[in-house]
Amino acid sequence: MNAETLIEIADLKFAYGTNQVLKGINLKVPRGKVVAILGTSGCGKSTLLRLIGGQLRPHGGHVKVDGQVIHELDDDALYLMRRKMGMMFQQSGLFTDLSAFENIAFPMRERTDLPEAIIRDLVMMKLQAVGLRNARHLMPGELSGGMTRRVALARAIALDPMLIMYDEPFSGLDPISLNVIANLIRRLNDALGVTSIVVTYDVLESLKIVDYAYFISDGVVVAEGTTAEIAASRDAFVRQFVDCLPDGPVAFHYPSRSYASDLGVTGATPRA
Repeated sequence: MNAETLIEIADLKFAYGTNQVLKGINLKVPRGKVVAILGTSGCGKSTLLRLIGGQLRPHGGHVKVDGQVIHELDDDALYLMRRKMGMMFQQSGLFTDLSAFENIAFPMRERTDLPEAIIRDLVMMKLQAVGLRNARHLMPGELSGGMTRRVALARAIALDPMLIMYDEPFSGLDPISLNVIANLIRRLNDALGVTSIVVTYDVLESLKIVDYAYFISDGVVVAEGTTAEIAASRDAFVRQFVDCLPDGPVAFHYPSRSYASDLGVTGATPRA
């Protein structure tokens, strides 16, 4: 791994029982860049994040972060590595009985020995960065969907990580909130000098803010490139995603025998 690469994933394999989710993923994430991992629901995008964070162990290959193979780290070393990572969960993952302020302060109190006065100033800085300084007293149940995501984003950057991972950050948001979150991801990445991985199926929105994109299908990387390369690609899989086509390499119909067979038409032949 060279100094310009933060994450290197080589021949990564993982299965849930007999379900082979990842069949040999190969990709690299450069330092300081925003990289998208794109694909249909259930293709293994979130599983990939868990392997990067060490919540899961691969069944083959490896994930190397900042020069260290994640699954080879002992508990203490893995804990130290995770302190360098921020995570924005798919459903935000805020503690429902804590205010916005307390949600962001939580990792600071859990992982540092900073005095309360400094923690307060740091929390206010993070809230200011996401435009919610005056909403610090609100509980998660009092926040809109977009505000909830912004608090989750502030918590993800609470400890100034070197890597921030976003799991479906755009899902369920209205167009205005979606645009706000997308722009925040880009601006915070550049302002803080961090590296970001955005896992999503929202191709059009992610391509507005990322530097590079990988497409995953059937457990492997099927396409990759810069945003300009993706936009100009003639690859059938990429075009189906970018153009939002209902059918293509990702079939609209669940695999079955022929429709005529199910209707009882004589002479119909089965299909896969």
